[in-house]
Amino acid sequence: MSSSKAVISCALTGVLTNTEKFPVPVTPEEMAAEARRAFDAGASIMHVHVRDQRPRMGALPSWNPDDFAAICDAIRDACPGVLINLTTGVVGPDVSQPIACLERVKPEMAAMNAGSLNYLRARKDGNWAWPPMLFDNPVEKIQKFLNCMYENNILPEFECFDTGIVRSVTMFRDVGMAKGHIDVSMILGVASGLPAKADWINLVKEEIPDGAT
Repeated sequence: MSSSKAVISCALTGVLTNTEKFPVPVTPEEMAAEARRAFDAGASIMHVHVRDQRPRMGALPSWNPDDFAAICDAIRDACPGVLINLTTGVVGPDVSQPIACLERVKPEMAAMNAGSLNYLRARKDGNWAWPPMLFDNPVEKIQKFLNCMYENNILPEFECFDTGIVRSVTMFRDVGMAKGHIDVSMILGVASGLPAKADWINLVKEEIPDGAT
């Protein structure tokens, strides 16, 4: 039996889950209650997406720092010692809203989307599941997020949706963008990215920078 410890991270909601169909938590009270359930089951990190707090609008994301603070404060109260990993994913060059949320909450960790991806899914009937979109994360956008994270003592979680994005993290370190300890998260299962297959993990992990988690 391995003596290595496993760290369990729980994403309490997805990015755009339809709250009319799926009972995902939305309010601070709901998020705190679900975080406590995960915490009691062994999760030590909560990956937090924040939803629009207006009635019947919970399927949409919020970038209101007050919403982020209320939810993260509630989770911290319910789960003493838990680590908060805040989402930062936005489309387009304007990162002012997620940066304002990072500066308000000052989480222990934050998602650092480490490269761009055509975010696609095709249905069996030959149509797109949603309009094709580019999740754009050029180097200049990544640098803005890293500046904020390092200034606020937040550990970047380099989220990698495809093989080239994993390999880019080493280059970020080599040119001085990524500093100190490096944490890499391989995001598996996006139809146009890394597949959720164990064999791929064994291949891709060889591309993670030395010493990274």
